[in-house]
Amino acid sequence: MSGLSGISVIFDLDGTLVDSEPHYYEAGRQILAEHGVPGFTWADHERYVGISTLETVTLWKREYGLDASVEELLAAKNRRYLELARTATRAYPEMRKFVELLSTEGVPMAVASGSSLQAITAILAGTGLDAHLRTVVSADEVDHGKPAPDVFLEAARRLGTPPARCVVVEDAAPGAAAADAAGMRCIAVPYVAAQADAPEFATAGLLLRGGQSEFTARAAYDWLVRSTGS
Repeated sequence: MSGLSGISVIFDLDGTLVDSEPHYYEAGRQILAEHGVPGFTWADHERYVGISTLETVTLWKREYGLDASVEELLAAKNRRYLELARTATRAYPEMRKFVELLSTEGVPMAVASGSSLQAITAILAGTGLDAHLRTVVSADEVDHGKPAPDVFLEAARRLGTPPARCVVVEDAAPGAAAADAAGMRCIAVPYVAAQADAPEFATAGLLLRGGQSEFTARAAYDWLVRSTGS
């Protein structure tokens, strides 16, 4: 293996590997409208990018005074999201190339996401990324979602890799904070360009301010080799 012995890479899913945020927004807009909250905008949605679906609907209930239980909201949002995303979610081309390149090099990889396990597995299967990404951790499986480090630490445990030898690929500030809290290096590819100056991203080893338009598999791979000290 060329310079990456002992390194594992942990990917966030939504907004990092796949362009799924529009589906999450539309699912949220529909659910909130059904519960008497019209006019939920993309700018409103951006406030919840990077945190788990459970935490999102918990905040909705408090912020919008919804009568439905958190459990009901969570089930409804997951169901609506899956209806929208199961067959229509696109993997970012350069991210797919990065995953394939790492797979060719034999680098262990995992997905650690705030989405439900059902949503993660459906999206990976629908995009074909499941051929390379077989270790999957949902925030539903740990005590605390991002920005807590739990989901990344659990992924490292399942991969059998010390946190210090893990590199996280993230698009959101809470995820970058979680990687730092886990003692992992981070490649940050901000989904919301206006958030690139968020202090959480300052901890990233590689920050691509232009997001997916700036990310290339080769540049990320070359940085990984240079920064591992292997």
